[in-house]
Amino acid sequence: MAEAHQAVGFQFTVRPDGVDLKLSQEVIKTIYLSGVTAWKKRAIQFKNGVLAGVYPASPSSWLIVVIAMMSSLYIRIDPSLGMIEALQENLPHRSEENIRAVLSAILFATGLWLFLIYLLRYMLKALLSYHGWIFESHGKMSRSTKVWLSLVKMFSGRRPLLYSFQASLPRLPVPSVDDTIHRYLESVHPLLNSDQYDQMERLANDFKDSKAAQLQRYLILKSWWGTNYVSDWWEEYIYLRGRSPIMVNSNFYIMDLLYITPTHRQAARAGNVVHAMLQYRRKLERGEHAPLRALGTVPMCSTQMERIFNTTRIPGIETGKQPLCTDIVQHLTDRKHLVVYHKGRFFLLWLYTGGRHLLPSELETQFQRILNDTSEPQPGELKLAALTAGHRVPWAQSRIKYFGQGVNKVSLDAIESAAFFLTLDDEPQGYDPAKAKSLDSYAKSLLHGKCYDRWFDKSFTLISYPNGKVGVNAEHSWADAPIVGHMWEYVLATDCFHLGYTEEGHCKGDVNKGLPHPSRLQWQIPNECQEVIETSYLSAKLIADDVDFHGYLFHEFGKGLIKKCRCSPDAFIQLALQLAQFRDQGVFCLTYESSMTRMFRDGRTETVRSCTTEAVAFVRAMEDEGATRLALFRKAAEKHQNMYRLAMTGSGIDRHLFCLYLVSKYLGVDSPFLKKVLSEPWRLSTSQTPQQQLNLVDINKFPKYVSAGGGFGPVADDGYGVSYIIVGENLITFHISSKFSSPDTNSCRFGQHICDAMLDIQALFKPENDKTTVEQLGNGKKHM
Repeated sequence: MAEAHQAVGFQFTVRPDGVDLKLSQEVIKTIYLSGVTAWKKRAIQFKNGVLAGVYPASPSSWLIVVIAMMSSLYIRIDPSLGMIEALQENLPHRSEENIRAVLSAILFATGLWLFLIYLLRYMLKALLSYHGWIFESHGKMSRSTKVWLSLVKMFSGRRPLLYSFQASLPRLPVPSVDDTIHRYLESVHPLLNSDQYDQMERLANDFKDSKAAQLQRYLILKSWWGTNYVSDWWEEYIYLRGRSPIMVNSNFYIMDLLYITPTHRQAARAGNVVHAMLQYRRKLERGEHAPLRALGTVPMCSTQMERIFNTTRIPGIETGKQPLCTDIVQHLTDRKHLVVYHKGRFFLLWLYTGGRHLLPSELETQFQRILNDTSEPQPGELKLAALTAGHRVPWAQSRIKYFGQGVNKVSLDAIESAAFFLTLDDEPQGYDPAKAKSLDSYAKSLLHGKCYDRWFDKSFTLISYPNGKVGVNAEHSWADAPIVGHMWEYVLATDCFHLGYTEEGHCKGDVNKGLPHPSRLQWQIPNECQEVIETSYLSAKLIADDVDFHGYLFHEFGKGLIKKCRCSPDAFIQLALQLAQFRDQGVFCLTYESSMTRMFRDGRTETVRSCTTEAVAFVRAMEDEGATRLALFRKAAEKHQNMYRLAMTGSGIDRHLFCLYLVSKYLGVDSPFLKKVLSEPWRLSTSQTPQQQLNLVDINKFPKYVSAGGGFGPVADDGYGVSYIIVGENLITFHISSKFSSPDTNSCRFGQHICDAMLDIQALFKPENDKTTVEQLGNGKKHM
């Protein structure tokens, strides 16, 4: 085969008169180009590393300072106040006096330049520690905030790279114990009767008066020493120490475009999407993505983005040296291959040739070769990935026993070091208006699939369907959903508006059939291991079959109308969820809403406790015809907004209490209060999927190019998980999960309650905004 010959760099034949050596010029050229590209990449990374390292200054500013100092030597003005002369006297006297004067001026200029860089950074950090702007009413900015914003812009420099602001971000502050306990008691007050609340108040006050001060001192010390007093413990204890399956319980998913399928050719769509991901990774490695900024000015932390690619969660096991089980997150760099799963077979595919990415058309060719491959899975290969879907301990034990050497280790290393994992699925999925359950089926496919056709330990698995639809299943420990969402927004926009397809639906570009075929990964899986695989599969299947999922497209109105009602869209939806929860269950419950803390260095998330006293009063008023519902709604919405702002600015409740609890466990301090707080169930867990890069797609011009967002599995056995995305001005998509095994929950029923609650709340505004409502509803239906 021609491909096999091209894969060999040289051939030699031993003859009686010597060795006949033949070199393949094509392969030698490929090796040369690969080396050139690698050095170019290192040079760009070094350059961008320097630019980010001296930000908000620039390397050219050093030259300006040096020239200024050198000029002072000739005009006989000493701006250094004698420091240049002191440096000159301490330089070796073997040099000429003029040379020593120049060197001392350069040394002083360099020191002054570095001092100014650190001064600018600390001034910017001090400015970014101010959060008063976030508590101001929408559309109303005080004079002090305008001045502050101008100063932030001035000290932020020009053309920042992805990691330029990292050194200027403030540390996450440790809230006072008094504030945290006060807010906690306020949050549980509407959920407890008087006796229960009195008991909780006594526990809280006992904790505050006895143990809290000691635990708080350790947290303050950690906040001074580390970059973030929460994030490393959150990753380890909430994610990596869990021994239960991560499929459904931890992993989440993100969907494709809702209404548009750019091509119905599976290999072509996968080719474009993978190429767009490689483009994103190249910009990520070079730090060339623009940092995300609130108000277009306030920078967010970019640390989590470092581990998007070539990252795998490795299962841990209890050993003599390690008394507690914990997984680890393994992140590698500069790996140039992809592992593809199709019909029970694993294929290794190289993503580079001649020092460049494979083109979309080349990737399409490679994926089509895999789709055309009719070989059978090796014994145990079909359901191998079920090990990552089941309990962590059997997977960790099997990994050591059966995958620690030989071909199994080589193949497993190929998977775990791959850029990401790709599944070429064999069952079409996607939203179809003509099929009532299409969105539900699509969500379940992305969340768990067949329980053995996604590698749940990879940072993310890209799933490509036969009808051209795609989606992502992401592991949660290494980062939060907005990080994967940022990449996904870039990929979908690049796929549709930059790469495109031919009229026949193929990737654009010439077809290169000379590439070496993707190679099969080899396995030698003994019967004992196959039994473990089957056990993991069966336990994972029980979890997957129990997931009751419902996707709901709410298009009666959207963000446009809510804003005209002078209300936060998120507060509007959260209050609708409280109303839906009460109508569905007849009681209120502890409600989790995720908010980000990425305005701080290494920030991740905080909890907004959405079930407030004000929200309960509003919901009860909705059942009372004579109540002043609108006034109560506005009061509840304002309360929710304030809670959300407190969480974003480091004054949340739950991460502080979580860290206090960990310190108490380390010190062996028993706290009934912290035990009770950490054991409370979240029966309603909610999250909003943010749209972060609105500049990539003009939704007004291309209203059909919208994503359905993503979702996650239920957090409590008898509760609901709700994810929602506010798409443009006229669409809100809800992803609702629960468990079939719970007799009290039903995801479809809850979706209807959400719809009714949204309409009932919107009706409160009709008397004061009826004309706008009618026009907005008309626009919403027009887009659909």
